[in-house]
This record gives sequence, structure tokens and C-alpha cells, in this order.
Amino acid sequence: MVGPVRHGAVTAMRKRALVVGLGIAGMSAAIGLRRAGWTPVIVERAPERRTGGYFVGLFPEGRRAAVDLGIAGDLHTRNPERKAGANTWSLDRRGRRRPALGFLDQPGEPAAVLRGDIETALWQSTTGVEVRFGTTPVAITEGPADVQVLLEHAGTGPQYRESFDLVVGADGMRSSVRRIVFGPHEDYLTTWNAMICAFQLKEQAPSYEAGDSIIIARAKRAVWVFGLADHAPTALLTYRTTDIQDQFSGSRVDRLRSVFSRMDHPVVRHVLDSLEEAPDHLFDSVHQVRMPRWSKGRVVLVGDAAWCMNLYSGMGATSSLRGGAALGVALREHPDDLTAALDAWEAGLRPFITRHQRTARLKQQMFVPSSRRAEALRSVLLGLARRIRGRRQATEAGGPQGRALSGTSR
Repeated sequence: MVGPVRHGAVTAMRKRALVVGLGIAGMSAAIGLRRAGWTPVIVERAPERRTGGYFVGLFPEGRRAAVDLGIAGDLHTRNPERKAGANTWSLDRRGRRRPALGFLDQPGEPAAVLRGDIETALWQSTTGVEVRFGTTPVAITEGPADVQVLLEHAGTGPQYRESFDLVVGADGMRSSVRRIVFGPHEDYLTTWNAMICAFQLKEQAPSYEAGDSIIIARAKRAVWVFGLADHAPTALLTYRTTDIQDQFSGSRVDRLRSVFSRMDHPVVRHVLDSLEEAPDHLFDSVHQVRMPRWSKGRVVLVGDAAWCMNLYSGMGATSSLRGGAALGVALREHPDDLTAALDAWEAGLRPFITRHQRTARLKQQMFVPSSRRAEALRSVLLGLARRIRGRRQATEAGGPQGRALSGTSR
């Protein structure tokens, strides 16, 4: 017996791959596999597909991967209309708002989406792929010609074995596939002594326009509101702590109210009040996954399971899309040599992953400064960057009239 299944047509004599995880990485890998001539089967621990989700910036590499996967036409982006004044406001310690550079002003001009926007586009392209909900791998054993996987239905507990030509672990930062095949989480998770809480707001903070973004970045704690077009904003609460385990005890809302109690501002109060009404939220410690190799035999990890760069990097969705698309290309180019395919896939992808894992430390300081000194330095650097950006835009647009036009929508 298995969990609820979305069935697809069975194709004889095609290699079969088990994809563990129905998130961005898993569905991207499944689409890539199918394009390479494989038959993917997806198992997902949750009883149904998750929807909604927090703000995501999709960078050029992710947008190109969306084209490669054939989902670009179904991907709904939500960049607010650019204004001559500002879309992003930074609040100083006196509560004064100033125009600021926001997440969407980074090089590459990321597209604003919700995590659910990407997953919906991917889901529409997995029609015909078999998906088993409420199902997890319990054991994975590689033989000379296949991989034997012991699967378990989470609700009723029955177990059954099934044979695959490849197992793809796309089940997140605390991957069950990685734990079973590669070893305990502690061997690969790096600790960043920080926490995040991301969720959707019911409505924008009072006195701000619908598409405005708001940044309140203080030493060791920060509140971010990401404004979107045609959707209520999402919020990110993040703070630094040396006692990670203690953060998971008691009420999360009470803990966050205590952590941010010194940031007594209407925007902060609005965000904290909204958290109590949010239908769901992400609350977790911050880590990166560092592995010397992402595959072992007939088992390969993709997305956060392999290289989690963490939320500060801003590259999670982009790297998951790119990783899944590239896996399909490698398998298509090496149809009869799985080892060569996985070697080529990792060699092509690892420099990109390594570069963004390294820059995530600097980005963490931009999200949540480590000290008052870092807070002041952050303010100076971003102020300088904004002035340089403004002068460049004015020059490119051709003077004062162009300066006004530079705020129009991308």
C-alpha cells in the first residue's frame, strides 16, 4: 500500500529514478530527468502539495533554468512598479524612513516571486509524473545494477521495496536521503548562530504603499518587509544567537516578541501581530550544507540537500532550478554512463555553488549586522552604493529627465 498517488503513463524500458521531495529542487530534477528520457517517480513526506510560501528573488541563472525547464511561460513574477522616489525604505534608530537599496536592487536585478509561484509553475509541467504523497524512504541499498529503496507510508506505516536506476535526494537541508546514504547531518551542516522566520503578511504596514519594501536592520536583529505587485507583502524576521537549541523551546511568537521587544516601532509591531494570524510560517536555524561530493554511486543530492546556501545568499531557488535542469542535460549527454553524467553535472555546477556559498557571509551582514559597528558600516556602504547607482542611472538615461524615467518598471 502506498500513499495518495498522482499517476502517469508507464513507459516500458525506460530508466526509472526515485526523486525524494516535491519542492523546487525535486520537481526541477523530475522535469530534467523526463527530458533526458527517464521515468521519474516523486515521493513526498507531506500529505499534499504545499502552496503559498515566502518571498524569493529569482536571479538570471534561475530565469534561464526556468526557460530550459519549459516553465518560464507559467512563472508569475511580482516585481512592484519602480518609482522615481523609492520602493524600499530603511528606518533608522529614530524611526525615520529614508530611501534605500533593497533586495531587488542587487546586481542581476532578481525577479520577485513567491516560493509557491515557482512550485506551481513546476507542478503544471510535471503532469504525467507519478507522485506519491505521505511517503518517505527508510533504507537505500545499492546493488550491482540498481538501487533498492525501502519506502514507508507516513500515515499507516506499511513498508515496501522498489527498484530504481537512480535516487535523487531533493528533500531539503535535513535530507533523509543524505542521512541514510552519506551520514549524519552534523557531518555536513555548518552553524551560523542565527535564526529566521519568514511568512506572508495579511496586509501592508500602515502608512506604506502596497509595493513598498521596508528594512529595519539593527545589530543582531532585523525586520524585512518585501513588497510585491498584486499580492500582500511577505516578512522576514532574523536574529543572531549563540544558543540555537533554546530557540525551539516554548512559543515561537512569544520568543520573537521578546527578541524584538527593543525594536518598538509600528512596523515591527505590525509584523509581529501579523505572525500570530499567519496560516503558516518558516521558523528555523540558519545553516549551510558543505559536502565534498554530491553523489555516491546511484544516489545524487540536489538543492538544499546537497549545497544549502541558506536564505541570506538569496540563491536557493535559483540554484535548485539550475541544478535540476543541469542534471537532465548531463544525463541526456551521457545516456549510457551514469558516473560520467554525475561527474560532468557536478563539475559544471560546483563553481557557481561555491562562489555563492562564500558570498553569503557578506550578505548576512547586509541582512542582520553582527554589531553596532557593522550596522554603521552597512549603512555607510549602502548609502554610497545608492548614490553611485543613482548617478549611473541618470547618466545612462541622459540627464534630469532620464533620472525621472529611471524609476519606471523593469
